[in-house]
Amino acid sequence: MLKQDSQKLLPRDQSLKMPPNPPSDAYTLENIAKSLICGGTAGMVSKTFVAPLDRIKILLQGQNPHYKSYGIFTGLVQVIRKEGFLGLYKGNGAQMVRVFPYAAVQFVSYEGYKRLLGPFFKENSQAFNLIAGGLAGVTSVVATYPLDLVRARITFAVGPTATVGTFGGVSIFQRSQIVSTLTSVFRNEGGIQGLYRGLTPALAFIIPYAGLNFYMFEKVKYLLLITYPKLFGNEKDGQIMLTVPGKLVSGGLAGSISQSVAYPLDVARRRMQLSFMSEETKKLGKGVFQTLYITYRDHGIVKGLYRGMTINYIRATPLIAVNFATYETLKQLVGLRTGISIKTG
Repeated sequence: MLKQDSQKLLPRDQSLKMPPNPPSDAYTLENIAKSLICGGTAGMVSKTFVAPLDRIKILLQGQNPHYKSYGIFTGLVQVIRKEGFLGLYKGNGAQMVRVFPYAAVQFVSYEGYKRLLGPFFKENSQAFNLIAGGLAGVTSVVATYPLDLVRARITFAVGPTATVGTFGGVSIFQRSQIVSTLTSVFRNEGGIQGLYRGLTPALAFIIPYAGLNFYMFEKVKYLLLITYPKLFGNEKDGQIMLTVPGKLVSGGLAGSISQSVAYPLDVARRRMQLSFMSEETKKLGKGVFQTLYITYRDHGIVKGLYRGMTINYIRATPLIAVNFATYETLKQLVGLRTGISIKTG
């Protein structure tokens, strides 16, 4: 049915051909470098775009005592009142240090896993993009996790004070000092274990999240191009590629669906990352199941496990939409393939 619809919208002698699980381009050093730059830049653009929403989301997830009685919009207003407009972007500098390698590794490893796994899956396999995306998510999380922990602590801190939180009488957080925070966590919170606290829920979260992100983006992209190629596509060099609105729609739907499935694990990850910032929350740093249980016991489902979910929908939809749209647009600018081949005849 989809093929018939696409043929109605394309010239009579043309149809769309979805290749059987291939990488979009040859995996050469030049194309890897291009994908790294495109992926890293896309991550920086999209994260900066939603940085204020990221800040209030982490404050709500971590039950920050300064903001736990506020909602999304009242919380944003209070951040500006208490910390100034730039308070909305607190932690974004550390975020940029992390997000470029994170996004770059994720997109490049996704292309690599597609190439590696392609021969093992049947043509147009439903599981192909899901597994490749999940593995790409794991790779990027492990590679950049300590920077994510630092960014969470900078974002969670409130006010202009230089030091927030102590452990054994030693400062564990120096405001806006990424290196000193990494050093302090390593020295005072168990070495490598401290730097990777919360990794288990992070991996449990990223596998379905990243897998569904890539799967749903590719699925919606294919459906839009195969069904409405003239509405959502542009023809160029023998392929039809998504327009900007098509990229935003595909990315937005992908982000909303994946977040709904994996969100409680994201809450557990954040609470474990922030656990050593006060004596009261240290009990949350001992394991993912204990953290999930305590969060549920103390706050329930809506105000605990799904705390901040509303803002996450508001945040995740434009975040993933802008991320994929920027990535695909940059890939097109540097000559990498992003579309579906047009078969003539």
